[in-house]
Amino acid sequence: MQQPPKISAPPRALRVDFHSSRGNQLTSKARIFTRRFAFYALLVLVAFVALFPIVSVLLGSVQKAQELYSGSSFFPTTFEWNNYVTAWNDGNFKTFLPNSLFYTVIAVIGILIVASMAGYALARIEFPGSKVVMFLILAIMIIPAPASFIAVYKVLVNMHLANTRQGYILVLIAEGLPLSIMIMRSFFVRQPKELEEAAVLDGSSSFGVFWRIMLPLARPGLAAVAVIEALHVWNEYLLALVIFNDDSLMPVQRGLTRFVSAETPQTNILLAATAISVLPIIVLYLFAQRNITQGIAEGAVK
Repeated sequence: MQQPPKISAPPRALRVDFHSSRGNQLTSKARIFTRRFAFYALLVLVAFVALFPIVSVLLGSVQKAQELYSGSSFFPTTFEWNNYVTAWNDGNFKTFLPNSLFYTVIAVIGILIVASMAGYALARIEFPGSKVVMFLILAIMIIPAPASFIAVYKVLVNMHLANTRQGYILVLIAEGLPLSIMIMRSFFVRQPKELEEAAVLDGSSSFGVFWRIMLPLARPGLAAVAVIEALHVWNEYLLALVIFNDDSLMPVQRGLTRFVSAETPQTNILLAATAISVLPIIVLYLFAQRNITQGIAEGAVK
């Protein structure tokens, strides 16, 4: 009777290789886990550092003045929500907050319109002196804004736009254009020219190519510009002091200065007013953060 064939054991070298490869896999998994743990721990630490000032402002805004100055407790023993009511009324936020919202919306819309068209022209239209124009834009970005306040005020006086909303908004748009144009130009340069050529072959005009093809592709860049310039316009106060004489035209930053006094410090009310003033910008950023990240990743800021 024929005996079944015997199954011989694998060679010793193969068994050693099998065990060594399995050990290498476990070691690599441990390294990956360690790296991920260290990475997430670093992210948590950075998030804590970034959020700590915000949390401090929110907690301080609902504390009593004596408790805040003594520093006896980081968390309030009782929540003083009346601090927000006092900040709103005494800071006249019912006037300053709508002013800042109006200035920010109109100025950002104007910047987006002009910067997108100028950025597209500089990216696609070849004309004599284009490099000179780019150099002038970069030179304007280097000049600090306060250095031009006297010249700006004289121009507004001659144009009868001093102490007016129109004059303030025009200056805000002019201040935000250099950086915004550079961002939009970098974004349009990265787009393939074949899309424009195909649209032209289909009978589209130059403006149609810009409006229907290129501008939708530049949506992340537009979102990045909108948030950057909204932050700039919202936080602007020195220019308002130069242009405005009427307190009813002042932006929201004017309300914060009402609680800054060496004689009668109102730090808890100032923190409540600060929380009120930053809320619209936080909401804007939460809605646009995905487009901002995409715009930066695709080279909007370059």
